[in-house]
Amino acid sequence: MEEKIQFVVFQHCWFCLFFFIVYTITYTVQAFDYADALSKSLLYFEAQRSGRLPYNQRVSWRDHSGLTDGLEQGVDLVGGYYDAGDHVKFGLPMAFTVTMLSWGAIEYREQIAEAGELEHTMEAIKWGTDYFIKAHTSPNVLWAEVGDGDTDHYCWQRPEDMTTSRQAYKVDEQNPGSDLAGETAAAMAAASIMFRETNPHYSHLLLHHAQELFEFADKYRGKYDESVGVVKSYYASVSGYMDELLWAAMWLYKATDKKQYFEYVISNGHSFGGTGWAITEFSWDVKYAGLQVLASKFLVEEKHKAYADTLEQYRSKAEFFMCSCLNKNNGSSNNNVGLTPAGLLYIRQWNNMQYVSTASFLLTIYSDFLHNTNQRLTCNGVTISPEEILGFAKSQVDYILGSNPMNMSYLVGYGSNYPKRVHHRGASMVSYRENKGFIGCTQGYDHWYSNEEPNPNVVVGALVGGPDLGDKFEDRRNNYMQTEACTYNTAPLVAVFAKLLDLQNHNLMVPESASLMVASF
Repeated sequence: MEEKIQFVVFQHCWFCLFFFIVYTITYTVQAFDYADALSKSLLYFEAQRSGRLPYNQRVSWRDHSGLTDGLEQGVDLVGGYYDAGDHVKFGLPMAFTVTMLSWGAIEYREQIAEAGELEHTMEAIKWGTDYFIKAHTSPNVLWAEVGDGDTDHYCWQRPEDMTTSRQAYKVDEQNPGSDLAGETAAAMAAASIMFRETNPHYSHLLLHHAQELFEFADKYRGKYDESVGVVKSYYASVSGYMDELLWAAMWLYKATDKKQYFEYVISNGHSFGGTGWAITEFSWDVKYAGLQVLASKFLVEEKHKAYADTLEQYRSKAEFFMCSCLNKNNGSSNNNVGLTPAGLLYIRQWNNMQYVSTASFLLTIYSDFLHNTNQRLTCNGVTISPEEILGFAKSQVDYILGSNPMNMSYLVGYGSNYPKRVHHRGASMVSYRENKGFIGCTQGYDHWYSNEEPNPNVVVGALVGGPDLGDKFEDRRNNYMQTEACTYNTAPLVAVFAKLLDLQNHNLMVPESASLMVASF
């Protein structure tokens, strides 16, 4: 009897091992089409366009919308992007979206161009910066928002049918918004670098606006959500404005090479938290980790040697972020980012994928920096190679594309199994180009929102909020924490897809992250 039990256990163990191997291979060792993912990610920004759509619009189920934005206030605020599945134009996340698109294109311009997607990337950036130019109506006035979340969310309508309030809100000398003005300055400065060669006049115009916005942000300091109260329930500036002031100065230095901006980053590094805050997330609200990565790269340049002490402090915080993502920091669990059982970075329940996307971006950028300068990352006494860092970033991207327990691509339109009921007004209703019959405010809720059928239009390239802490995902339209997508979710992935595609094309693909393999067991 004892021998029989041992034999059964032995058989069971072999079955477990076989199951582990098959299961691991099923969703961790896959070859992904990064070219397709890159192309589709850029389509998403066309789906989110507000204003009069151009002749070369590729997302055919969308049409013109928001054509009177700003009219009540006597300004032209037509254009820009809807941030997510609703129709408010929120300035702060829109600006961060453009900053990330621009930064990624600066770092991987050649790779994006080789993939044939540089023109589409530039179009996505310019659609945002054209709007920012309009929104910056005088040196100390920036229009922060069009529409408001409360009235907008009361209705479920296509953007082409909007009947909700399109009131516009601004920040100015009496009602400052240093965080918003700072991020918009960063976006325009970063974009100016991208347009420097192909459109120097436009690049100069962007830089002019960026410099004025930074001066406005720095001189009239205050949080934008205290000046624009309607934004507090949606995009409150929890981190304050000091990170955006440093962030804007950093991008202006990169765009102009003027020492005054670099000295601003150095002299205010301590008092503004740049060299002090050890952060485990990078987002539309919290810019410190991105700032710290940019500052770290100056350490290898001879002309910055005199500032090495301060730059080393920036670098130590940048590496804290890297180590937190890799779960290599010492101390409490707060020093490391949480992981789902299958190895996905997990920060919070609502729209967690935004943090996965930005972390993957910074890990990729920093890995390249270390590789190009022949350096290594040290976490709690353990040396980590650039290849290991990139491998972990790749594991996160591959999880997004389908290497996960649900075998679900969280990038909509990629593969065959992706969310079909994305929380998105325009996508969930019959296309305006197909049926121009007016759909009223609550009519959309009655006939479309509660409909359990897949959306009639696919928001290709949208990165949804993603699974919960247990890797579970429910594809329901009313499950907005998981099924709503945002522009700042997808924006960082453009660069990462381009990098991974380049490696794939040159047969230099990094190995899968060991952490994901172990987590799958």
